[in-house]
Amino acid sequence: MNDAAGEATPEEAVRAETTPAEATPAEAVRAETTPAEAVTPLIRGIAVLRELTEADGTLSLSALERATGLARSTVDRITATLARMDYVRVDGRDVHLTPRLMELGNAYLSALRLPALLSARADALADELDESVSLAVADRDGIRFIHQATRRRAMSLSFRIGDLLPAERTAPGPLFATEWTDTDWRHWRDRRASDPRDLSFTAVPPRKYGADERDDEAFVARTEEAAANGWALDDQLIEPGLVAVSVPVRSPHTGDRRKIACVASVVSHTSRHTAHDLRTTLLPRLRSAVTEMERELRRTPPPETGPPPSNLALWTGASKQRLGRDFIESLARGLTVLTAFGEGRPELTLTEVAQATGLARATARRALITYEHLDLVTTPSPRTFTLTPRVLSLGFPPLSRTSLPEIAQPHLSDLTSRIHESTSLAVLSESGEEIQFTARVATGRVMSVNITVGTRLPAHATALGRVLLADTHRDQGQLTSIHSQGYALVDEELEEGLRSLAVPIRDRSGRVVAALNTAMHASRHTRRECVTDLLPELTSTATRIESDLHTAGRFTHVALT
Repeated sequence: MNDAAGEATPEEAVRAETTPAEATPAEAVRAETTPAEAVTPLIRGIAVLRELTEADGTLSLSALERATGLARSTVDRITATLARMDYVRVDGRDVHLTPRLMELGNAYLSALRLPALLSARADALADELDESVSLAVADRDGIRFIHQATRRRAMSLSFRIGDLLPAERTAPGPLFATEWTDTDWRHWRDRRASDPRDLSFTAVPPRKYGADERDDEAFVARTEEAAANGWALDDQLIEPGLVAVSVPVRSPHTGDRRKIACVASVVSHTSRHTAHDLRTTLLPRLRSAVTEMERELRRTPPPETGPPPSNLALWTGASKQRLGRDFIESLARGLTVLTAFGEGRPELTLTEVAQATGLARATARRALITYEHLDLVTTPSPRTFTLTPRVLSLGFPPLSRTSLPEIAQPHLSDLTSRIHESTSLAVLSESGEEIQFTARVATGRVMSVNITVGTRLPAHATALGRVLLADTHRDQGQLTSIHSQGYALVDEELEEGLRSLAVPIRDRSGRVVAALNTAMHASRHTRRECVTDLLPELTSTATRIESDLHTAGRFTHVALT
């Protein structure tokens, strides 16, 4: 379709954009198995997101062109569309994943409910044992992490939420394999034959020499042992030194054999525990924690159906008018379908998906057909759809380790470019007496404020510090006023000629966790101009940082420094 054809209806646009006129060799191979109604731009957009995920969140446009096999013009249009959705940021020739993309993985995790219900108990177990604890779900013949409670050590474990591991090299794998069908085992053997070194699993080191029949027989034996014992071990299967013990958390549904909802694992390294030591020393406590997790699942009632997204179809239509040919409407509309799912909405009919997104039934149907083809959606019943763990492959692993300074940095750059003054982000020190600068963008002026990341200043003497203190010291005169008005203005108190304006950054609970400021020579802006001209810019930037922080922090821990 020529995207400039403004008279095309939305349905005509979808039909035309799905014509594989630019099919790559890889797409041509899959053409026979790709459903006729699949949305080709959506398939290509998913491919771009997965390549960015595999590259740890950043790739150049030319590297994306090579990795996907798509034409450069197609890559440009896809990235322009994703940038309009705030899913990526294009910086020169580089494309970066952004925290907003995590809303897709959040949709899966909130629909699943397991992280919300069990993560606190996993965290408490990690604190008690002083070892890393993880929760994982099955993803076909692999396992995918849905929660990580890690320990901060020099020798630490680097698995991230959303990382995919081969079942046979993990402790949870044999437990999940006890529920495999003959078809599942055939799929596993086919994958082992086509990828003997596990090169498709980028979260684990590849096998040095590949696998053989003895490895396959060993996994079958481990699965039989897991079925008999009710637990499983990983004795340095992923890499030398890493050991783990796992116990299944079973769903609360009644029946002779309750299905595995997820698997809880305690992970360590051999300098602290041998595999035998994990089994004899830590396994009893892990089993006790799993019993509590299962009790939590039984006693928690199903959630009420939450509010679905709204006006998404209208938004994509407006974006099409604004960007014209560079905006691929079928890609944007297809991605909004994933956000229709969530807490209280784990399984949806086609009609419910269409109603939640505002899309036509035909458009929603073709997106769901595409997602089923890509293993992002499955059909638990003939009339309903649900998300699969594979949704986490869309940017979640690299973004799950993002920090607040990383989230804020591009927003600071945009703010500095608009107001032509230096901007900074700071947090309160543990003592509460100092602030520490964690991110900063300096203006290009000859005379500018010279402060570097890591600098500490007295909290009471700075606008940043007063904003931070005002959240916990609301009954202290000036701080009460700062809390009520939502900003602090410090005029030549820290240094002659230095004027600073700061606003708070709040987490999902509403707690002030950081502050954003701009600082300049007093001659450039009067006190009144700071409030009338600069404060709205700071406030809007703080809102954007908070939006990203809330998305990123829904199921992950966002470091403040």
